[in-house]
Amino acid sequence: MKKFIFCLAALTVFSGISGSLFEENQVFAEASKQGSGHISFTGDRDGNGNEGIRDPEYPDTIVDPGPSPSTTGDLRIDFVPQLNFSVNKITNKEMSYPVNAQLFHDETPARGNFIQVTDERTEAFGWKLELRQVNQFQNAAAANSQLTGAMLSFDKSWANSTEDLTHAPLVSKEVIEINNIGETYTLATAQSGNGLGTWSISFGASENNPLQLENTLSPRQNQKGEAMLDPTFANKQIYENSAITLNIPAATKINSGTYSTVLTWILSELP
Repeated sequence: MKKFIFCLAALTVFSGISGSLFEENQVFAEASKQGSGHISFTGDRDGNGNEGIRDPEYPDTIVDPGPSPSTTGDLRIDFVPQLNFSVNKITNKEMSYPVNAQLFHDETPARGNFIQVTDERTEAFGWKLELRQVNQFQNAAAANSQLTGAMLSFDKSWANSTEDLTHAPLVSKEVIEINNIGETYTLATAQSGNGLGTWSISFGASENNPLQLENTLSPRQNQKGEAMLDPTFANKQIYENSAITLNIPAATKINSGTYSTVLTWILSELP
């Protein structure tokens, strides 16, 4: 089995004790295979175009979701999501923070967060897409240096393409809970004979998706009930996506500061 381990994607969650909004920060997953993710409880929230990235709901349309690491070759990853979470108050209750939905630098409405894989090999040998969290969310400068028990979860996964959907990769029908740091979790598998062409693997969908999947997006508001806008995307309305969440137990002690983690996306050729 040949594996392409190519990037680390950043994740950011923010919580302001005052409940106020803060300036956006960009989150990067570098093509050099290095990067970081972080969760902040004091301020800033992380948030232009890639050719060949397709609307995960209407794949005939090329869209601009912003920069992303990518690989090259006949079997490659074209796009991985930048998973950002928004402003929340620090609390001693168990909390589930939904991710911000994917926005675009064009007229495309918000979508569920997605990965795009392309297989242009001469035959459909098959492939597997996996995800690994390298370390727990941590902040070495904080008295409580780790978000003990914090867990990412991915739900409502589905595949789409301009190709015949009978040849789609298989995705999990269950919630994928990243509850073991360092363990590899399978997001999608294209068995032999399937997966040729360009495919999106999405978590969640918008209200008007053509397959009539459950809507997981809703407009995000600040604690004053005002619409939250993303200046990275020309002040578009931010939507939350309940299909991807960061779950933090009530017993987890949180200090002000930024807690970071790293995700590794893995694309493998099947034997």
